[in-house]
Amino acid sequence: MELTFSKRSQNIPEGIFSLLNTKKEELVKAGRKVYNFSVGTPDFHPPVHIMEAMQKACSDPENYKYALADRPELLDAVSRFYDRRFGVFLSHSQIMSLYGSQEGMAHIALALCDPGDMVLVPDPGYPVFRVGPELTGAVCVTYPLYKENNFLPDFEDIPEKYARAAKFMLISYPANPVCSVAGDDFYERAIAFARKYQVILLHDNAYADLVYGGKTGKSFLSYPGAMEVGIEFYSLSKSYNMTGMRISFAVGNARIIEEFKKVRSQIDYGIFLPVQYAAIAALTGPQDSVREQCRLYEERCRALCRGLTRIGWEVPDGQGTMFVWAPIPGNYTSSERFALDLMEKAGVIVVPGTAFGRLGEGYVRMALVYPVEEIDKAVRAVEESGILKACMR
Repeated sequence: MELTFSKRSQNIPEGIFSLLNTKKEELVKAGRKVYNFSVGTPDFHPPVHIMEAMQKACSDPENYKYALADRPELLDAVSRFYDRRFGVFLSHSQIMSLYGSQEGMAHIALALCDPGDMVLVPDPGYPVFRVGPELTGAVCVTYPLYKENNFLPDFEDIPEKYARAAKFMLISYPANPVCSVAGDDFYERAIAFARKYQVILLHDNAYADLVYGGKTGKSFLSYPGAMEVGIEFYSLSKSYNMTGMRISFAVGNARIIEEFKKVRSQIDYGIFLPVQYAAIAALTGPQDSVREQCRLYEERCRALCRGLTRIGWEVPDGQGTMFVWAPIPGNYTSSERFALDLMEKAGVIVVPGTAFGRLGEGYVRMALVYPVEEIDKAVRAVEESGILKACMR
């Protein structure tokens, strides 16, 4: 039997993380020491009170039925959390759960776009920002993020024809992969842009709790006019190390949330109830571990960036997220070539910047998934591999 598949399926490249994992397995089988900085899976554990809430809920057989909807207690927890954490009031009609922000990003265009509609996405940007809309038949137009502008978009440089045609614009700060943090003026300009051109704003705020330098991450919705023009995605994955539980939230404009809920009601039967109870525990319980974890991530970031700079690979300190966005050494012109050489010669696995868009060329992304002691060993492995010698001459 000859199998044929959709054009959209054929246009999706194999995920870079799958390719890197295959190569990693080859190195491990060969007995090599490997430092895998490619995938952002936290090595920290969820706080005990979250795991206990999950365990207790799992012991009740009634919780294995279809959830069908978010528990009122969960919606209350999100509302109180947003008020306490960001100073933003949310009614139940402005909140919905998701199977992680990635799932939400993959499906939101189903509620907002028809085939052929145009959307604005960042370059560099997380791959699902583009893949999600394209799966619905929308057309993605990228807006550039440059180092010279702290990897923030210049709204005045977005051609007016694209601004007027766009159904939505996706923004994401603190930003994966570029690790920059936006200030108040950015959000004010973004909201003004959305109002002027009637563009919906979608803000991915998955790393709100990982901002360095003593600063506090904010919500896009805390700025005047934001609730009118868009929604925000807030994730529990990185703040509370609940990545496998797959729960996050879309919050904001009630009309958008209503339409999104309608679409998703045809896709699933609601978040597994024990996961909902774990999320309630996370949002209503003590937050000390979140702040301490941010401190540890910043410590790791400084150890990696400054350690690599010390051995001749100049890497600037990150501003936030659990990643480092590193310019490749001067003796390389290809991110993919450098990533492959780094893997083969030093056993250090990173993601080439081109996985995040055309403007990712010249960079690699590294996840802060090792304690400082292991990071120091990885830095030594890079130094001893000799891969940097040419650029130090």
